[in-house]
Amino acid sequence: MIVGTRPRFRQIIIEVWKPLTILFVWDVAVTAFHIMTPIKEPPLPIALFGTAIALFMGFRTNAAYARWWEARTLWGGLINASRNLARITHSLTKAEPPTKRLRQDVIFRQIAYAHSLRNQLRHQNPYDEIARVTGTWVADHATVRRNPANALLEDISDIYADALADGRINAIQQATVESVLIDIANAQGGMERIKNTPLPNGFRFFPNLFTRVFCVLLPIALVESLGLATPIGSTLIGLVFLAVLSIGEDLTDPFANSVHDVPLSAMCRTIEIDLLQTAGLPAPEPLKPVHGVLW
Repeated sequence: MIVGTRPRFRQIIIEVWKPLTILFVWDVAVTAFHIMTPIKEPPLPIALFGTAIALFMGFRTNAAYARWWEARTLWGGLINASRNLARITHSLTKAEPPTKRLRQDVIFRQIAYAHSLRNQLRHQNPYDEIARVTGTWVADHATVRRNPANALLEDISDIYADALADGRINAIQQATVESVLIDIANAQGGMERIKNTPLPNGFRFFPNLFTRVFCVLLPIALVESLGLATPIGSTLIGLVFLAVLSIGEDLTDPFANSVHDVPLSAMCRTIEIDLLQTAGLPAPEPLKPVHGVLW
């Protein structure tokens, strides 16, 4: 996620330079054709066409941003639920020293769960992160499953089920923990829905098609009035439309591990810090932005 306050024109150019270069070459060709031949271009209702495309792209961008914001909201809910789980675990195990192991097992697995979910959403292997937090045995057990994050959540539930069977907690306390685990599982389901369900094809295909058609027609409509300045004017207008198109495309997948994504790494570090401090253990420092980007 870009958190810097300075405009990132360089980032915009990096994302659209290829179609922008093609557009500039086309603009130059249209201008040269207009100057060197007696043929005049037909008048085109380019203003009306551009307005319609802008409205269409606005709908697509709003839909993409809604997905991005829902992803951020779900991760915020996961952070709160993780804190609740750590606080409840700490409260239930505080009075009995023998249950200190239960406390650490739950907290370490919940930290590993957050990191595992981050890796799964980014299509990365979560083994190393799980092993770093909980050890290789837990990592081996979790990663043989298709959904390692869900396996870790089941481990937490099993730990409390064993505590209930041993009489260390009662049924009401175990039910309280399960309600928090349900909140965590629901948040994960929402994130997986966003990741696995793309925008409808119409929201992706038609804005791309119409924007490129508009950019092709733009110099034809402007060359009569702009003359030699057509490549500059047409390219600048095309830059605006291509940039908006690129922004909507970037927001479509908030877990693609790009500069526009939800900062999963930073939020996982927040969970790790809060839960370790709840357990009275040393915690790492929060992640800092790198060149204005928080990952």
